[in-house]
Amino acid sequence: MELLDWIVLGLYFVMLLSIGLWAYLRVRNSEDFYTAGGKLPWWLSGISHHVSGYSGAVFVAYAGIAYTHGFTIYVWWAFTVAVAVLVTAFYIAPRWARLRVNFGVQSPTEYLLIRYDLPTQQVIAWVGTIIKVFDTGGKLAAIAILLNVFSGTSITFGVLLVGFISLIYITIGGLWADVWNDFGQFLIQLLAGVTMFVMILYKLGDGVSGIFTLWDRLPEEHAAFFHDPYTVGFAAVLLVINFFSYSGGTWNLATRFISTTSGKVAKRAALLSSGLYFTWPLILFYPMFAAPVFFENLADPTLSYGKMVLEFLPNGLIGLVLASLFANTLSMTASDSNTVSAVISRDILPVLFPQVKEFSKAQALTLARITTFCFTILTIFTAINAANFGGVFGLMISWFAALLGPIAIPMILGLLPAFKRSDAMSAMCAIVSGLVTFILLKIFPVSSLALEIGAPTLVSFFAFVVTGFFRTAKVDPKVDELINGLSKKD
Repeated sequence: MELLDWIVLGLYFVMLLSIGLWAYLRVRNSEDFYTAGGKLPWWLSGISHHVSGYSGAVFVAYAGIAYTHGFTIYVWWAFTVAVAVLVTAFYIAPRWARLRVNFGVQSPTEYLLIRYDLPTQQVIAWVGTIIKVFDTGGKLAAIAILLNVFSGTSITFGVLLVGFISLIYITIGGLWADVWNDFGQFLIQLLAGVTMFVMILYKLGDGVSGIFTLWDRLPEEHAAFFHDPYTVGFAAVLLVINFFSYSGGTWNLATRFISTTSGKVAKRAALLSSGLYFTWPLILFYPMFAAPVFFENLADPTLSYGKMVLEFLPNGLIGLVLASLFANTLSMTASDSNTVSAVISRDILPVLFPQVKEFSKAQALTLARITTFCFTILTIFTAINAANFGGVFGLMISWFAALLGPIAIPMILGLLPAFKRSDAMSAMCAIVSGLVTFILLKIFPVSSLALEIGAPTLVSFFAFVVTGFFRTAKVDPKVDELINGLSKKD
């Protein structure tokens, strides 16, 4: 990286902190901090939901898979996410918005107290918070690796730089800072992504037809939809996991729907996000697919995208691409911190310290900022020690994906009338059985990646559904009232 690249990156950081300061002036209470006062328009919510599904890991771990296995990364990641969010638009997203409008909910786990009971809510809140430490740590580690490729700085320095920039703007600005940063980074990503796409087409020398002729230069299996170990079964498992994740099991994504003005607006936001997932990754991944043509037999395929940028982009544009990668990661880590802070301060701390319930609006806002700060510090520590958890891919796939299902299934299915007979016992059975399955697979590893990732979720799903099916007691009137309130059209 040259001076011009650092200037571009520096200007991005200035923009980021300016957004945080602007948002700080708009935040007057915890509702503003956590849900933007319920005023997110559909286009901003949709773009933020889409962007919050990316991180630097896409350009590290996923770039490595694109290098070694080709087109399958689009099929089992982007395409399954797009389908999952499309289903979410019709069945889940509007219900999240109605939780805030009809029941005053600000955090994704807040409604679980009514839907199940206090112990179930606390287990999901605690386990989910711990899982997000690993997931967010993996995202910070990913961007630190990219910074190392571009500038030669140490991984630890990269983690600290990204972590503390995120720490500043999200702590002062809350969700408003987060979603407007998402919008800004979406524009930056568009510019950087299209630039890389055009540049690689130019270098291949076949013009627009290079989109198709590229695959003739790659091993035949790189054009296949499925490439072992990323089989049809693996894609099917990821489709299920992505549904429970992108519909709100990943809490920061639920917040994008909760913060809209109505169920109808939340639905439009989800449809926009789904459309972007169907289309944009095809352009974004293209340079990653082409990397083996320019760099054969890389010892570390996860560095392929960084090498492509350094090789083919002029000074200034390298800084722009790096800024877009920073923006991707900061978008996810900041939104994670904001939403987990809501869970901690609204659902966990009031149980541990009842006096929190009596806090004034000013005290509640201060608590929100303190919990956001502390959570971010913990994720920075996890990122520095990412190698101990299996690296970036290990943190984000082997840990997060496998652990997500057991807590997301009671959250997402609990919103739907079809599962209203599944009560607190069903939820606890789903959580415990899924976590036990995860532990057993760590003790007794299996050769199938699909089974390793998907078994905890599938076991949790069957436990939740089957125990509800055999339940004979009458549904609690409060649960009936909640489900009916979520089912009403706007």
